[in-house]
Amino acid sequence: MSAVTPAKPAEKPAEPWRQRLIRSLLYGRNVDRAAKARARVGLAMLAFGAVYALIGGRLVMFAIGADAHGARRAAAQEVVATARPDIVDRNGAILATDVKASSLFGEPRRIIDKDEAIELLTATVPDLDEAEVRERLKTRKGFAWLKREITAKQQQDIHKLGIPGIGFLRENKRVYPTGNEVAHLIGLVNIDNQGIAGMEKWLDNQGLADLHRAGFATDRLQKPIELSVDLRVEHALRDELLKAKEKYHTKAASGIVSNVKTGEIVAMVSLPDFDPNNPKEAHDPDRINRLTTGVYEMGSTFKAFTLAMALDSGKINLNTSWDARGNLHYGKFTIHDSHPLGRFINTKEVFTFSSNIGAARIALGQGVEAHKAFLGKMGQLTRLRTELPESAAPLIPRRWGELNTVTIAFGQGMSVAPLQAVMGINALVNGGYLIPPTFMKRSESEAAAMAKRVIRTETSDKMRFLMRLNAEIGTAKTADVKGYYVGGKTGTSEKVINGRYAKKRVLNSFTAIMPCDDPKYQILIMLDEPQAIPETKGFITSGWNAVPTGGKVIERIAPLLGVEPRFDLPPSERLILAASRTTQ
Repeated sequence: MSAVTPAKPAEKPAEPWRQRLIRSLLYGRNVDRAAKARARVGLAMLAFGAVYALIGGRLVMFAIGADAHGARRAAAQEVVATARPDIVDRNGAILATDVKASSLFGEPRRIIDKDEAIELLTATVPDLDEAEVRERLKTRKGFAWLKREITAKQQQDIHKLGIPGIGFLRENKRVYPTGNEVAHLIGLVNIDNQGIAGMEKWLDNQGLADLHRAGFATDRLQKPIELSVDLRVEHALRDELLKAKEKYHTKAASGIVSNVKTGEIVAMVSLPDFDPNNPKEAHDPDRINRLTTGVYEMGSTFKAFTLAMALDSGKINLNTSWDARGNLHYGKFTIHDSHPLGRFINTKEVFTFSSNIGAARIALGQGVEAHKAFLGKMGQLTRLRTELPESAAPLIPRRWGELNTVTIAFGQGMSVAPLQAVMGINALVNGGYLIPPTFMKRSESEAAAMAKRVIRTETSDKMRFLMRLNAEIGTAKTADVKGYYVGGKTGTSEKVINGRYAKKRVLNSFTAIMPCDDPKYQILIMLDEPQAIPETKGFITSGWNAVPTGGKVIERIAPLLGVEPRFDLPPSERLILAASRTTQ
């Protein structure tokens, strides 16, 4: 029996060396099929994970990038809706500041169902105008404002809706903590935080808007703007004017407190005023700033300029006599006095009795050209420019003849802004220096550098004497607050109605200085169309309403201004004139 030899199994074909190399690099040597399969599955999972991560990352970047792009676009379009510097009074009290507020915007290209979005938004925020929202969202624009300055609750409610393409942008909103108190001085801004009136507009004109456009107007870079106004004095002045407006049933009331040595405006009120937090009120034409944008015949307060002109010329003195025995006839016009004396009067009496006839004769004695030149030198013939953009040019005669000089001498026939008259009166009592008024803080040395001498020192002394004398024995007696050595001049100007002067419709003014021996402040009070009341015994002239109002203002603000009361002072003849003679 032969032996059977078992057959040898067929040998595997040799693996190409390249395949062996790749397998060795991927899996190592002596790896079984199960391990190989697990490796392949892991590799596939890794690949798919990388792809999904890439897609997810791109979606996140798209979402963030779209919002950022929209915000950047909004910021580019609304650059001045950024930060503005605080505005503070001379003591640091905040008059205007920024707070953060959210605004609602939409990106029409990203909103999937615009009708649904509009329905949800208008249901959540009832004061949204549906037609306006629809118009803005139906466009193909990348960005559209829907509502500026929404409340925190409105933002929360809209956020809960989860509407794609609807977002919020944090903006700066201008607020005015003092409300109406300094409205005409501060002004206001529009919805984009751009100044449109008052000191707010002045700020933009000084380059703030340019800084916004350049992206440099940030909160950290802006220092507060310090004004000359004193909020305490402003409040007291406004409070007394409100009381006078109600008591005398006036159409309007206004007032200024000015530092005679620096030109600083310490307080300025014009009633009716408005709340800058409610811009709609500012559009009422009756709420204009009557002290800078209105021009008026200032009445007998202008007699101060007439007498100062003549005294400064050296042609007359305080004792020069003037014929007031009867009316002054000039052509078909007759000049008369409210309280005729029927005799010759001296220069002092022209002032204290407020004689129209005396003032007219004094001005005629100087001549038309001298009169015009003097008023021009006192800044009364050209538009007064200050930081406030709102100003009005004076109304002066086109052809200035003798008749014009006669009437302008006692405050008729020429209209100026009240602040303009304040500037001139300051020069009459501060030693003779015309100083441009300012609403910014200014030192006496800074004021002296820009001051222009317009009258002699001795003329200024005489004008201070006349003003004090008027409070001692003349029409300003009811404003003579004890201890403050007040002086002043009254003015009652009949208003022109349909081309004629109306005797029952007057604009009253009272300008006061304190203390007269060394003036620091001037106070101007103006009451428009005051009515007669039992207390005034039927009279409507300045001495019965504007003067007592001025006295109450002085009584309240003098302590605030640091003016210490002094009692038992000698009369003006001794304290002012005698001192003036000894120093000359």
